[in-house]
Amino acid sequence: MSGDTVVSTPEAVDADAAQLAKFGYGQELRRVLNLFENFAVAFCYISPVVGIYSLFVLGVGTAGPRYLWLLPIVVLGQLFVALVFAELGSHYPIAGALFQWGKNLIGPNYGWWVGWIYGWALIMTVASVDTGFVIYAGPLLNNIFHTTINSADPNQILIFTVVLILIQLAFNIGGVNFLGRISQIGVYFEIIGTFGIAILLAITGFHHGFDYLFSSQGAETAATNPLGVDFGGNWWLGAAFVAVLAHVYIFYGFESAGDVAEEVVHASKRVPRAIISSLLTAGVTSFILVGALLLAIPAGAKGLSETVAGGVPFLISSNVSSQVIQDLALFVVCFAFFSCGLAIQAAAARLIYSYSRDHALPASKTLSRVSPRFRTPVNALIVAAVIPALFAVLARFTPSSNITIAFITIPAKVNALFLLVSFAVSGIYLSFLLVVVAALIARLRGWQAQGAFRLGRWAIPVMVAGCVWLVAMLVNILIPSGITSPRGALFNYDWITLLVVVIILVIGAIYTLIARPARRIAKPAQTGTGS
Repeated sequence: MSGDTVVSTPEAVDADAAQLAKFGYGQELRRVLNLFENFAVAFCYISPVVGIYSLFVLGVGTAGPRYLWLLPIVVLGQLFVALVFAELGSHYPIAGALFQWGKNLIGPNYGWWVGWIYGWALIMTVASVDTGFVIYAGPLLNNIFHTTINSADPNQILIFTVVLILIQLAFNIGGVNFLGRISQIGVYFEIIGTFGIAILLAITGFHHGFDYLFSSQGAETAATNPLGVDFGGNWWLGAAFVAVLAHVYIFYGFESAGDVAEEVVHASKRVPRAIISSLLTAGVTSFILVGALLLAIPAGAKGLSETVAGGVPFLISSNVSSQVIQDLALFVVCFAFFSCGLAIQAAAARLIYSYSRDHALPASKTLSRVSPRFRTPVNALIVAAVIPALFAVLARFTPSSNITIAFITIPAKVNALFLLVSFAVSGIYLSFLLVVVAALIARLRGWQAQGAFRLGRWAIPVMVAGCVWLVAMLVNILIPSGITSPRGALFNYDWITLLVVVIILVIGAIYTLIARPARRIAKPAQTGTGS
């Protein structure tokens, strides 16, 4: 894949532009990304380093070391989805991928709803990723410059988040070349942050044999669970259902290779390859890093509980004595957060641009404008930066005690932004499900893919498998199970995640009733290629 570095030629760009014109759009964005850069954008969005550093404690704390083996299950489930998206991205290589796929497969109204749900999920993901940056940047700056940054201080979190968002905005406005280059560098940092740290921990010496990876360490019961939650002695039917979400929350973002399709040379060929390869590469690197971190847990009765309390930074500092290496590890993680947020912001802006180009949003004329100098959707990028910055303010609001409204309890000591983050994942999975369902319906109605990548006779089985997988995980994410249950206590806070989904849908319904945006969306173009 890395060898596919053919530079764009006028002939290649003209061919891509001609294909885009068949769907009714002109080539406004700069088409320069090669396969590796397209892969890098998607891989940096997935970001195994960011995901594992953020969710390792949830996984090992709920299900013990055995949670590692849930990872291949998630990658396989998402592979069904990625294969569907690869076929759609090859046939419809258009910016704002999911919105365009839903629109072209079913219709403007359906596509609008896909874009609405997916867009809010992207915006909230930018906020959640960038607010996590200070957790690693603060200690790094303290070590180097002897500052006294408190990573838990809401004011510090807000300052770091806003500054990071502005820096990402500047790079994204500067052109897709910056996005491609930084994403390439981000891939190398991700490799260092996964393979490098795994090798480093192996050199310093693992504390367990491989049999440790198959143990639960008593996570099924409250008395021995590191987080103090109770699964009633059930692992597969209890702990695994919660721990699997530590992986579910990581393995999406591969679709962003399609979000930037209008900036990829030979998009019909390269986008599907980038979608599939980014997911599989992330799966391999994540499995290696999680396995290494588990084997690096200190031996002894308190090793697991200390790890859950201190997270990945504790594992590295307890195994690596060199302060320089610890700081290098922190720097790698910081850059991973930066490149991840950069890629998500870019994907969100392309969706806003694509949405607005079809007159589906207020101020569509302004939001669809492309800078003649940078060839980037500057106004859409600004929106994709400002709204996450506003969401970051929510990190300042943390109730000191439970707030009960009717049958809904807002838990104490959980900031408001964290409550919204759970929607980011549920919104992604819901929009994914809508697209896979649309692909299945279109296929049953006779639609045939005509892009460079086609599923052929495997299309319907893959789509059905993708639907089953997405429904199962969406129910697992959203189902209320009581604020005192492991699920309700650790991530979806009983009704909160479902409530946020309902609120987003209600706001969308009100807007569609008032503005009727679907009426302004151009009907899918008949390209003569099976659409």
